[in-house]
Parts: sequence; structure tokens; C-alpha cells
Amino acid sequence: MARKNRVALILSGGGARAAYQVGVLRAIRELQSSSQRHPPHRNPFSILCGTSAGAINAATLACYSHNFAAAVDALNDVWCNMHAGQIYRADPWGVGAGLSRWLGSVLFGWVVKKSPRSLFDNRPLRQLLEKFLEFGNIQRSLDKGSLYALSITASGYASGDSVSFYQAHPEIHSWRRAQRVGCRTAISIDHLLASSAIPYIFPAVHLNREFFGDGSMRQLAPLSPAIHLGAEKLLIIGVAQMDEVPPRQSSKTYPSLAQIAGHILASIFLDSLGADVERMERINRTLATIPKELLDSGQLALRPIQSLTIAPSERLDLLAAKHAHALPWAVRSLLHAFGAMNRRGGALASYLLFEKPYTQALIGLGYHDAMARREDILAFLDL
Repeated sequence: MARKNRVALILSGGGARAAYQVGVLRAIRELQSSSQRHPPHRNPFSILCGTSAGAINAATLACYSHNFAAAVDALNDVWCNMHAGQIYRADPWGVGAGLSRWLGSVLFGWVVKKSPRSLFDNRPLRQLLEKFLEFGNIQRSLDKGSLYALSITASGYASGDSVSFYQAHPEIHSWRRAQRVGCRTAISIDHLLASSAIPYIFPAVHLNREFFGDGSMRQLAPLSPAIHLGAEKLLIIGVAQMDEVPPRQSSKTYPSLAQIAGHILASIFLDSLGADVERMERINRTLATIPKELLDSGQLALRPIQSLTIAPSERLDLLAAKHAHALPWAVRSLLHAFGAMNRRGGALASYLLFEKPYTQALIGLGYHDAMARREDILAFLDL
């Protein structure tokens, strides 16, 4: 596969917010289908990089990479009909048991020497992935050339490393940088569950020699895996506004647990992506001042990378607050105790609201935002 054709799709994390990515992909599928230059089933992304819930979307695209339209349809079908019980135990007994175990471990763990694992039981998510994904298709797509590489990033609790597990063309080599590692392996459900294991909310997963949690933790360079895998162009789908700076507000009310948790999750999922995009743009501006002859000589370790970022035009925490009532009452009651069932606590709910009124609204927003960038997408993907 020619290097100039290596376009990477980068899907960041964010729990239920990842439904927004499906809306963007629906728009891209529609634009490609209406184009006369490429067949509608063609996969426009030879490199797929996912983190957290974005890892699940990326793996789905990889499993269906022989038919991009079918891949988007599969994602759309799941996310449009999403229910929290498909992701974690949302019934009263499941929620109560999880909370009891977590509180018991916190209060008496020093006696039994057992740390609390997670607030929610996400075994339903494993069952959902087992039902819908055929991981053997990833290698078949690599062999046929419809896919060049798939990367799933998780965070090692023992090492502190951000590990990008990848399945790719044989010419790709593993890498190691400061707390960033590329490890070749056959991608499995365990890698997806590890990458999407939001701390305290979902349990960590043991891979190789250590436990791994959500890949957005300590992921200081979210664009790095795609570049190591040989991408020349990056299409980045974020799950939060990246350009608009909200006005500072005055508040005399002490922040609720939900506000604090939402703030922490935002720092995990969102902040590093925007910073890495800015860093890449600065490098590109610097490289633009260097003579083309020197760049073509290969003497520099850096190369210019084209990018296009699609991000929500609305605040997803406010959108979540409008749909929080769709959660099962047991989950609603728990989140209400944390202060997550109001406007100020909407950030926490926005990550856990795996219910179709919210996910369908996100898909619609993603589609609208992508179509607003129609000309940019057509030019970037050469459609």
C-alpha cells in the first residue's frame, strides 16, 4: 500500500460520547457513496487507531474493513438501539451489588487485603462484543490489503506506560518512547475491554504481565500511534468541543461528586488530544519553513502530517443533562446521589448514558457537524 494512501482515523475515548463518532462516519459513508471516484464499500482509512470507547468503534471498522458501508451500518445499528444494560449491569440487583462490593472493599479492604475493582459490572459489554465482532477478519483484511494497521491503546497500571497494541502489516516495527510503547499482538476482546476500562467505573483487565485500564489515562500523545504506523494524513474525531473556550462562571456552591468526577474524566479523555493536535500543527508550521530538498533527503526525523479534526459543535454535558432521565432508575438513583442528574453534573452522566435517546442525539449531531465540513472532508479524503 503506497504511503500517500495511508490515511489514519483516530477515534478518542469518552464512554457513551463515542456515539458522536458514528454520526461523523455516517456522513463520510454518504459522501463516499455519492462520489463517482470510489466504490461505496471502499475503506477510506487504511490505519485505524482507537482509545477507550473509540477502540470499540475502531475495532468494528477493522473487522468490516472489506466493506466500509457495512461497517458503518453495523455501528449505527448498535449505537442507535443502545441500552445501558448492554454495557453494564443496570438492573437494581446489579447496581446494588456493585455499589456494595465497592463500598465494602473501601471500608474493609484493609482487613481482607482486597482492593475495590469497579462500580459497575461490564460483563454485558463482553457478551455484546462476542456477538457482533469476528476478530479473525482483522488479519484477513490485512492479508487482502483493505487494512494496513489497527491500534488499540491501554494504560498499564504497574508500568505507567501507554501501550498501543497493534495488529498491522509485517513491515511495521514496535516502538518505545518515554512511557509510550507499541506492542504487536493479535487484537482481541480483552484489548477492547482494557482500553475502555474507565477507572473506578469499569474493572481493569489483565494483559500479558500487568493490569490495564482506560487508554486515555496518561496518553500524552494520542496522535503518536498513527504516525508510528506510517500515516501521512490523520482524520481525528473528537468527543468534546476543542476550539471554543467557555466563559468562566461564578459559583459559591461546593462542587458535587459528579462535578469533580466529570472534571477528572474530562482531563483524562479530552485535554491531551487538543494539546497533541496543537503540537502537530506547530511542527508542521516549522517544517514548512525548511527547504523541500532537505525534507525530501530524509535527513530529518520529522515529516509533515496533514490533519482534519471533526469535533462536537455543542457541549455534550448539557446534551446529556437533557436525556439523563432515560437511564434505568437504579442507575439514575445512584447518579442522583452523586449529583449527576442536573446541569452541573451532566459531564459524568455524558460518559455513562448508554441510552438511545442520548446516543441518537449524538449520532445526529455528529452527522450534522460532518456535513457542515462537507467540502473539507471531500478534499481531505479525495472523494
